[in-house]
Amino acid sequence: MLDLIPSLGPWVPRLAGGEFAVATIVAASGSVPRPVGTSMLVAASGAVLGSLSGGCVEGAVVALAKEAMNDGVPRHETFGFSSADAFAAGLTCGGELAIHIQPVPAGTGAAEHPLRAALKELAQLSPDQPVALVRLLGSPGGAAVVLSDPAALRLATHPELASLLQGESALQVEAMVRRGGAGLVPLARQGECAPDRTGQAQLSGEPAVLVESRLAPPRMLVFGANDFGAALVPAAKLLGYHVTLVDARPAFASQPRFAAADQVVTDWPHRYLAAEAAAGRTDSRTVAAVLTHDPKFDIPLLETALALDLAYVGAMGSRRSHLQRVDELLNAGVPPERIAQLHSPIGLDLGAVTPAEVAVSVTAELIAARNRAATCVPLRDTSGAIHHPAAPAAANLNTQEIAWT
Repeated sequence: MLDLIPSLGPWVPRLAGGEFAVATIVAASGSVPRPVGTSMLVAASGAVLGSLSGGCVEGAVVALAKEAMNDGVPRHETFGFSSADAFAAGLTCGGELAIHIQPVPAGTGAAEHPLRAALKELAQLSPDQPVALVRLLGSPGGAAVVLSDPAALRLATHPELASLLQGESALQVEAMVRRGGAGLVPLARQGECAPDRTGQAQLSGEPAVLVESRLAPPRMLVFGANDFGAALVPAAKLLGYHVTLVDARPAFASQPRFAAADQVVTDWPHRYLAAEAAAGRTDSRTVAAVLTHDPKFDIPLLETALALDLAYVGAMGSRRSHLQRVDELLNAGVPPERIAQLHSPIGLDLGAVTPAEVAVSVTAELIAARNRAATCVPLRDTSGAIHHPAAPAAANLNTQEIAWT
């Protein structure tokens, strides 16, 4: 339901004390358009907020939501592809979605339904604010708890949440919330371990806990106020990063073309990164893209970056400059195993040349790295020329590598 936060503000007053239903994806397999936790609100009037599949199953879900509002009983339904019935609601993409529909009765005041109260809390949040929502499914009461600091969750400090959980289920929920995950955790009975059905639909109506957690946006530190930095900053924003541009030269860093960055810092790159790490403002999701292409900046910066637990460290440079950089890092005492983690030349092998194309190459490698995609080839894992100009245009070109790589 966290996906609805940007649109909840105008909707909460519309719902007022009236009845409505919340339809949520609780399990997904195969090719499906939306992940677990995606929700859709259905008002008693038939008005809808959100989407679960891009149009494949919404009509059927609205009908089920109206049934649930009429009798007050939650619904559980699975939608998939069926070639036997061309007119049945399903996913033409071939995947399967399990959807839970929770009706919320009319009413206000002390007896307010927990899900209505949770919607009011979520409506007050900004789109990027860290938050988690933990819901009990499979019961008419539909307990719901909003957590404002998911990364620091301790169940002992949330008695209203701890009362819903016990044993292995509690540990699973706490771990999922703290890492910013989403999924379904079956409830363990007293004295039992949690059933091994995490992420599966509870189609029997058996109680389970649905977790949705969103941490603060991961950081991307872009080092280098140049054409490539100007192209990478907005591309990284599209991926949800909180982007900081860093350059030691005020005349370059202050240019308007870097206005898309969340923060622009004028400082020596290695000094800034060391200070951020010491202050606890970097973590295992932080990305560093070194685009300065200047040894006096690159080497001390990479020494600092490779000593930290970062998600990704990439550096721009040709294969020749990369080898020189490796020698300097070894001479500086950086362990070879840390140097092996450096993504250099930076990016995937897309044949990128222009700054915009390079930004796509770098962000593509970021996506591949965080999803461990095996079919994507980083430039660091290939050999030979990085750029391959088209044959007609290449006739009079020097075949050496272009400077950015």
